[in-house]
Amino acid sequence: MQFDDLVSRIERLTPQTPRVLIGIAGSPGSGKTTLATALVARLGDAAVHLPMDGFHLANATLERLGRRERKGSLDTFDGAGFVALLRRVRRDTHRTVYAPSFRREVDEPIAGEIAIEPSARIVIVEGNYLLVDQEPWSDVRPLLDDAWFCDAPEDVRLKRLVERHIRGGRTPADAERFAREVDGSNATLIEPTADRAALRVPGF
Repeated sequence: MQFDDLVSRIERLTPQTPRVLIGIAGSPGSGKTTLATALVARLGDAAVHLPMDGFHLANATLERLGRRERKGSLDTFDGAGFVALLRRVRRDTHRTVYAPSFRREVDEPIAGEIAIEPSARIVIVEGNYLLVDQEPWSDVRPLLDDAWFCDAPEDVRLKRLVERHIRGGRTPADAERFAREVDGSNATLIEPTADRAALRVPGF
């Protein structure tokens, strides 16, 4: 499916509800963020990008829990908080809903940086675990009007991840270790969730 086809698919859904939530799931490095950003750019002011990454637990919390070295794994996110936000986004179409973002340069969530205004008719929700079928993540899929799974070959994903981790300050050796061991372990959980998507899309 081509990019224009994806845009048309969203536009067909938009008149049917006050606000459309499109979920883009996929393994680390699959191209989810690139696709979500491109869609919002094409759809204009009516669309907003809502990444799940804003619900990373703070680094200090991960240190206390002993999970810092596998940041990005399922239990390093506030899944229940993410679900609660999606419910607000669906319900509160008459007021601004503020959501956290995630800044890679500081490796931390930033509270309230994303403003979902009443004029936002389309919300592109993006993240690794949107289709995981265990609580509280299993509550995400029913809140989405459409759910896509972003596919990319493993070697492409690995290359992107190593480059990302190096930009984040890891040494090349540590970047490759993290991409293979931590991101790779997460992908083992994420890849089977593609069956819960309505559509598989290419990694962009």
